[in-house]
Amino acid sequence: MKSMWIKNNWIYGVLFLSVISAIFALLTSNFIFKSGTAGIGILIVLILNFKKEKPSKDTWLIIGAFLFSIAGDWFMSNMNGDSTMFSKGIALFFLAHLGYLLFATLNGQIKWRFTSILLALFLLFYFLVLFPSINDNILMLATLIYLLISCFSLGASVGIKGDYIVKWTYVFGIFLILFSDTIISLTEFLGYNRLDFLILPTYYLAHISITFSLIRKQG
Repeated sequence: MKSMWIKNNWIYGVLFLSVISAIFALLTSNFIFKSGTAGIGILIVLILNFKKEKPSKDTWLIIGAFLFSIAGDWFMSNMNGDSTMFSKGIALFFLAHLGYLLFATLNGQIKWRFTSILLALFLLFYFLVLFPSINDNILMLATLIYLLISCFSLGASVGIKGDYIVKWTYVFGIFLILFSDTIISLTEFLGYNRLDFLILPTYYLAHISITFSLIRKQG
C-alpha cells in the first residue's frame, strides 16, 4: 500500500523542492534559487507531459509562461534603477500572463462581469495612484498594458471549468501574481515599501500553486 502511494504521489515530492528553493531564494537572493519555483514547475510539467501517451498541448503555455517569468525576473533583479530594464521586465511578464490567459481560455471562458469589475478597480488605481508618479512615457504605457493583461488573466482563470481544486489553485496562483505586482508598483512608483516583505513569498507561492493545479489536472 505504501509503495503504491509513493508511486502515485512522488511528483508532489518534486513540487516540495520548489518550496525549498523559495526558502533559499528568500535567504540568499541567489538568482538560481529565485528562478527555482518556475524552473521546477517547468520540469514537473515536462515530466507529466512525457508520461502521457497524448501530452496536454495547453500545458506548453504554462511552460512558456514560466520561462518568460524567469527572464522577466532576471531583468527586474538587475535593473538597479534603470527604467529601461524595468520596462523589459514588464514586457516579459506580459508574455507570461498571456500564456496564463490562453491556458485559462482553453480550459474555460473569461468571466466578463468579474473581469469588468476588476478592470474598473485597477484602472482607477492606475490613473489616480500610479499615473501621476510615472514620468517615463514608455514605462507609463508598459505599466498600463501589463495591468490590463493581468486583469484579463485573472478573469479568465475564474472561468476555468472542470475540477474544483484545479480551478481554484490556478486562480489563487494568478491572484498572487497580481497581488505581488501591485505591491511592486507601490514600491517602484510611490516609494511605499512597508509591504515589500510580501513581494517574493507571494510570487514564489504563485508558481507553486499553479504547478500544483497542473499536477492535479494531469491526474
